[in-house]
Amino acid sequence: MKCGKYENRKLNRVEGICLAMCMALLLAGCVGGENLGEQNSESEESAVGNSGDIQEGQAEEQVEPVPLPSDYVTEEMYQRAIAFQQGDLTRLAAVMRRAQAGEDITVGVIGGSITEGYSASDRNKSSYACYMRSWWQERFPNITVEYVNAGIGGTSSYLGVHRVQEELLDYKPDFVIVEFSVNDGNNIFYKRSYDNLLRRILLDENMPALMLLFTTQENGTNTQVNDALLGFGYELPMISYGNAVLPAIEAGEFAWKDISPDNIHPNDRGHAIIGELLYRYLNDVYARLDEIPEEVAPFTAAAQTKERYMEGRILDASNLTPLSVGSFTDKQNGWYFPYDDYWYTEGGDEPIVFEIEAANIGLLYQRDVNDAFGQYDIYIDGELVRTLNGNFVNGWGNSMESEELYTSDEKAVHRVEVRKNPDSTGDRFTVIGWLVS
Repeated sequence: MKCGKYENRKLNRVEGICLAMCMALLLAGCVGGENLGEQNSESEESAVGNSGDIQEGQAEEQVEPVPLPSDYVTEEMYQRAIAFQQGDLTRLAAVMRRAQAGEDITVGVIGGSITEGYSASDRNKSSYACYMRSWWQERFPNITVEYVNAGIGGTSSYLGVHRVQEELLDYKPDFVIVEFSVNDGNNIFYKRSYDNLLRRILLDENMPALMLLFTTQENGTNTQVNDALLGFGYELPMISYGNAVLPAIEAGEFAWKDISPDNIHPNDRGHAIIGELLYRYLNDVYARLDEIPEEVAPFTAAAQTKERYMEGRILDASNLTPLSVGSFTDKQNGWYFPYDDYWYTEGGDEPIVFEIEAANIGLLYQRDVNDAFGQYDIYIDGELVRTLNGNFVNGWGNSMESEELYTSDEKAVHRVEVRKNPDSTGDRFTVIGWLVS
């Protein structure tokens, strides 16, 4: 089944795994969570008698799972992957009930290159996100399942929280997966942006069901512990790919090279493992649908960090006119990144100048392996706040970089300038967009 981007649109590895799993299990006990796998086995006992007959009130299709897309995942791997409290499942159950009743639904994902489908042989068919979409279509073949993939390689939740409205929420998704655990850092900055991203999704008027997916680097590095703490606070379902695969690799069941061509990105087998984890999880929830309350309460949980980016958006050449373009073009498009309207220079001494009304300001800019790209200074209200380096000659490839430049508790009008640093090693620089809130 084709699954396009917009269809219709340092710890060592063992210590890191143990810490993440122990934190998850400990916190699960503290907040009174339950293991979904154990719940499902109990529900099957209550729904199916010794003879295998379906008891009264239990629809046969509710205990008939969608066939798994692969057989890579052992029971031990699955139980490790869902070793969190499974939280409030009423939103997810509500989506399943609407689909069961014949209502069309929209499912979506937002994240980095893994979500985009990087290293899958065909990101339109064999990425984890497409497996997720396929479960819904196979479970409910008589409805239309719209699909939105808002994954962009090399990006973090800081950019994600500024683009989530236009690139995901405007499509009114009913079910969303968030995956930024290998792109974010383990610090308060990313914890805040991730928290704000989750809150924007949970507070959306469409009330989508939200699931957190934790991927991993080969050495176990990710933000799972930080992100899981937020997930516990909001009673969200969570799945850990790292918890599933890394202990299995340590036990010699397979090697990292079997599931990834590098130190981060899953290959087809890696994506299939995530897909199988999602299939099994969604099958388990569907089998227990009659046990989950029908009423979906509004999301009222208090913020766990400062609500800094709740109105975040991107200003670019399509919606912002500079006071002066200086040595930059006033509009440039056609490059490799997904945003078409931006400002570009090949050098010159005249800055590009903007007037931006915001409390918080960040910049999305280009990093390029071409050594013609250089270093440019950012001035806000006449003060130098940062020198940004567009030269990425020794990096892994061309990319977009987002960086916060200014924060405040009050919205105000600011004069923002981008000018070439006097000691710049190159002349080129690209302003893709301003991240404002």
